[in-house]
Amino acid sequence: MSSAKDKDEVAQTPSTPKHVYKDPDDGRQRFLLELEFVQCLANPTYIHYLAQNRYFEDEAFIGYLKYLQYWQQPEYIKFIMYPHCLFFLELLQNANFRNAMAHPGSKELAHRQQFFFWKNYRNNRLKHIVPRPLPEPVARPAPVPPPPPVPAATAAAVPALSPMQYGAPPGSALPKGDMRNSGGDRRKRKKEG
Repeated sequence: MSSAKDKDEVAQTPSTPKHVYKDPDDGRQRFLLELEFVQCLANPTYIHYLAQNRYFEDEAFIGYLKYLQYWQQPEYIKFIMYPHCLFFLELLQNANFRNAMAHPGSKELAHRQQFFFWKNYRNNRLKHIVPRPLPEPVARPAPVPPPPPVPAATAAAVPALSPMQYGAPPGSALPKGDMRNSGGDRRKRKKEG
């Protein structure tokens, strides 16, 4: 009798369920769905949509977001095409961020900051990655001798020119070869001829 009783106890223990669920595709479908959802989190507009529709008020959904943090492990991160999704997934663990994303202004701010990051990412990264060549020593030019001193009598005789007078010699409004001057002469010739 003890052997029949032992068989009944083994069959009824919770550690050995009768029917074990086995994915028909070995979890491939689940992997793809979770990957797609995680990558959607790279879009601030989608996060705003989730906040507006009160997904962040559901404790099961918050738990799901915590569960999805396994995507930050090296064996999974190699499948991520939009790395900002992991940044936003980390921010979504904070209740203040989840509440703030319900407001359109916060969505726009996140979107703008993301744009500026993308715009300047390459240049900022190149500053730190590409080794800069060492500056070559610059040959110092020979010192220029100071100009000869000007006698005081000649310095007082030359009138100082205003900045506007440097373009044309004193006494003429426009030089004769100036294009602004030639247009008027051409009109006079047409009328005369």
